[in-house]
Amino acid sequence: MNLFSGLEKFGFKADEDVDLFADENKKGKVTTETAKEVEVPTEDSFLLAKAVRCAVCDKVFKRKMVKNGRVKREEPDFDLRPRFQYIDTLKYNVTSCPFCGYTALNNYFEHLPAGQVKLVQEKICANFKPEPVKEEEETTPYDYDTAVAMHKLSLFTAIAKKGKTSEKAYNCLVISWLLRAQKESLPEDTEENKAKKAACAQEEEAFYKQAYDGFMKAVATEMFPMCGMDQCTVDYLLACMAFHFKQYDVASKCLANVITSVSASRKIKDKALEMKEQVVAAIHEEKSAK
Repeated sequence: MNLFSGLEKFGFKADEDVDLFADENKKGKVTTETAKEVEVPTEDSFLLAKAVRCAVCDKVFKRKMVKNGRVKREEPDFDLRPRFQYIDTLKYNVTSCPFCGYTALNNYFEHLPAGQVKLVQEKICANFKPEPVKEEEETTPYDYDTAVAMHKLSLFTAIAKKGKTSEKAYNCLVISWLLRAQKESLPEDTEENKAKKAACAQEEEAFYKQAYDGFMKAVATEMFPMCGMDQCTVDYLLACMAFHFKQYDVASKCLANVITSVSASRKIKDKALEMKEQVVAAIHEEKSAK
């Protein structure tokens, strides 16, 4: 039976044995084959070079930025360290002027009061030694050593310009997260890598402690939002850090603030409730060990 009988008046003629779904089957095979050939995107495909003007020396240069529309968010770490598929966006959370050395977290780079400009000029620019210009693509990815070094320079600049305690604490937190990521990325196939992982872990712990102490001081002296975070987010973050350092009384207090807050989202309240169970279990375990 010719299913398309009657179309002759429109100028079309189809055979009786035409397969209606032949194209779809073929298309499905192509799609499957194509899917097998899809390559994992490289890190540089998520980057772009953006021109910025230095708030200290007024020179224009290009910094590496992440194409936010392309990145896919994954489940963060327990302490809200962000994770994205195929790229660690934290590596590009800092801007450094190659001419004068002024370096800061992206959110702080372009907004610098005159008094802080003078401090940066005196304590950073006067001693800065520019690195030799490398011949590389504008979107060449940073390795972890470079990213950590740039964030350390950002922290050093924040100290020099007498930045807020929260800014310095967040710098320390990001450095500790980067060191954690670097540690995770290293295989234990050689003695050199094992030593590198151990060094990363030790340094991570040191910066994590500085971040914790800094945020504890900041919540007592500064107003919210803090480093782009509202009070519930900072309380939850502090609870995670206090739990890590076995300061369960501080963790319990911070979690209670989140759970009882009328402004906290359901998502962060659920996270706080999960963390509360871990804190309670740790307290019971500590008591039973005595």
